[in-house]
Amino acid sequence: MAHIEGFVAAKYEGVAAALSKSLDQGGDIGASVCVIHGSEMMVDIWGGFADEAKTVPWDRDTLVNVWSTTKTMTFLVALMLSDRGLLNFHAPVARYWPQFAASDKASIEVRHIMGHTAGLSGWSVPIVAQDLADWEFCTSALAEQAPWWPPGSASGYHALTQGYLIGELVRRITGTSIGQFFKTEVADVLNADFHIGLPESEESRVSLVVPPPPLDLAHVPRDSVTYRTFSSPMLDATMPHHRWWRAAEIPAANGHGNARSVAMVQQIIANKGEAHGHRFFSEQTADLIFESQAHGVDLALGDVVHFGMGYGLASSKTPLGPRTCYWGGYGGSVIIMDQEQQLTIAYMMNKMGGSLSSDERGVTIALQAAISAMS
Repeated sequence: MAHIEGFVAAKYEGVAAALSKSLDQGGDIGASVCVIHGSEMMVDIWGGFADEAKTVPWDRDTLVNVWSTTKTMTFLVALMLSDRGLLNFHAPVARYWPQFAASDKASIEVRHIMGHTAGLSGWSVPIVAQDLADWEFCTSALAEQAPWWPPGSASGYHALTQGYLIGELVRRITGTSIGQFFKTEVADVLNADFHIGLPESEESRVSLVVPPPPLDLAHVPRDSVTYRTFSSPMLDATMPHHRWWRAAEIPAANGHGNARSVAMVQQIIANKGEAHGHRFFSEQTADLIFESQAHGVDLALGDVVHFGMGYGLASSKTPLGPRTCYWGGYGGSVIIMDQEQQLTIAYMMNKMGGSLSSDERGVTIALQAAISAMS
């Protein structure tokens, strides 16, 4: 079996076995898994290689681009600001960002951005990949454009735009970027090795993602929300191979971390606002996560999704508990938080599958972790 390093508490051996099997069978090249129960770390393991050629071992502190798992960090920041009375999810976005009211968007509320129902799942103006590093361009264009569908009527996954929309609200409320706010107020507090905008000093620890086949939009109608979302700019899994991507703040997609750092942060959700003696927000604010924003076929993803206040919730496609929330990233990373069990499960890897979110690898590991926690 593939060699696994790290720590596994008694009764969680099955989690390590699941990761080892995935590495053995080629499902993974390099990956990490972390499970936290309450405030106790039960699993902190890693294995495989940090490069596609399998010459560099995946190490304890290897970092990888986790794609849309990064969104969970933006949701956490938004909840913190809500708890401080600085951000009202049911208030118009324009209360905090006056320019956003342009093009008939004055009635769009913050919750519409959180739940992917704002109608702004892509850019109407021409945009190329490197424009994503230009914060002012990305946010100004979104403020100026009209929604692609009636806001609040349905979800359409805001694959890249959600991070700029939430991030601009954070910037206007706090006066600092979301990446810096997250670092100062969350990551540094918990000593969590997660970065929205990777410092050059950490470059030596990065495992570049191994891309899946390119997203095929050839047969998708060009006027559809799906095509417009994933072609503005065209989704390209090689973007994390470039320093400009890693250095920028792209809060919906370019966070760098590993399973340990993601779990260390998101245990705040599983523990209803608290982690390691630090209270980040109240239990009442934690309840807001489960306020349903959209439940049905997503206009961009074309599948059934249930969105709460940012996080994904239980649906026919994701049979989770009533107090469980989650999200994952392009290619397979996933983070799951169960408030009833106070359980946090994270799986981060470099070999990307073709799914736009989590896949069977993370699901298998999560199921094993849940079974272990209840045994």
